[in-house]
Amino acid sequence: MSPIMPVIPVNIPGKTTAYSVFIESGLLSRSSHYFTSYTGHKAAVISDTNVAPLYADILLSELRSAGVEPFLITLPAGETTKCSANLDRLYDFLLDHRITRSDIVIALGGGVIGDLTGYAAATYLRGTRFIQVPTTLLAQVDSSVGGKVAINHPKGKNLLGAFYQPELVIIDTDTLGTLDSRQVGAGLGEVIKYGCILDAPLFERIERCGCRENLVPLYPEIIARCIELKAQVVSEDPLDTGLRMILNFGHTLAHAIENAAGYGTVLHGEAVCIGMVAAAGWGETLGVTPSGTADRIRRLLTALDLPVSLPESLTPDCLFPSMALDKKSLGKDIRVILLDDIGQCHSTRLGAQKLFELMEDNA
Repeated sequence: MSPIMPVIPVNIPGKTTAYSVFIESGLLSRSSHYFTSYTGHKAAVISDTNVAPLYADILLSELRSAGVEPFLITLPAGETTKCSANLDRLYDFLLDHRITRSDIVIALGGGVIGDLTGYAAATYLRGTRFIQVPTTLLAQVDSSVGGKVAINHPKGKNLLGAFYQPELVIIDTDTLGTLDSRQVGAGLGEVIKYGCILDAPLFERIERCGCRENLVPLYPEIIARCIELKAQVVSEDPLDTGLRMILNFGHTLAHAIENAAGYGTVLHGEAVCIGMVAAAGWGETLGVTPSGTADRIRRLLTALDLPVSLPESLTPDCLFPSMALDKKSLGKDIRVILLDDIGQCHSTRLGAQKLFELMEDNA
C-alpha cells in the first residue's frame, strides 16, 4: 500500500472542483476550521442513538466555534432507520428549522445515517449542501465517499435513492475505538472487497496480518487506500453505469440476505462477506475464476471472525425474489461481478435461471 494520504481529493466529472476527504486521529475535535466557509449559516446535524451521545456535543461545539448555528436530530440506531418514515422526519426537521439551500446538512454516524441524510439532502429543496462525518469503519472506507445515497424499501435494499456528492468528508479514526466487534467486522468485509476487486497487495497484506488485532495499527492506512481506490473508480464512472459496478462485488447476494433476514439482522458488511465467497464460487463454476479462490477468501474471512455462509434459515428460494428486484437487474438478466483473480474482476450478465442454478450448486 502507498503511504497514508491524510487528504484525498475526489474528482467528479462535470464539477469544477474536487471535494476532499480528510483522515486523521482526533480530527473531529479540531474540525472548526473546515466549517468557516459556512459562517453565518445553519447546520442540520443528523445522528443516531449510538453515535450522538459520544460525538454530537463535540461536533456542535466545533460548528459554533466556526460561527455556524447547529441543530441536532437523533434517530434510532440500526438499519431499519433507513426508511421512508424517517426520511419524512428529516424533512420535517429541516423545514421546522428553516434550513435553506445555503445552509448545510451533516451526517454524523455510520452508513445508515449517511445514506438517509444524503438522500434527504439530495431531495430537500431539490438539493442542499451536504457533509459526511462517518464514524464506522464501513462508512469510512466506503459509503461516505462517492455520492450514493438511499433508503430501503420492504421489497429491497437501497431501491429508493440518488447520486449526490458531499462537499466534504471528515474522518476521525479515533471513532473506531468505540465500535463493537460486529461493526468492525462489517467494515473489514468492505475492506476485503477492495482487495478482491482492485488491489491484490492489500488483500495479501491483510492475509499476512492473520487476525483483527494485528490490523488495528494499519486502520488509517487501510482507510486511506480504500478511499483512494474508490475515488479512482468514482471519478471515471460517477453514475454507476460502467466501471463503478465492480464495487458491487458480493452485493448481489448480500442485499438479498439483508432483506430476507430482516434489515439489521445481518449487517451489510457481514452479508457482503457471504456474498463474496458465493460470487467467487460462481466464478469458479463458470470457469472464469481460478480454482481455490473462494477457499482463499473464505480462509481470510474466517481468520477475521467473519461469516462465510448463509444462515440456515435462508435458502436460494427465499433469496432469489429480492435478487431479481435488485437495482442492478437488467430485464430478465442480473448483473454480477466475478473475479478473474484476486485483485482483478469484471462485470457480467447472467440469466435469472442460470444464477439460480449457481446459487443451488454453491449453497
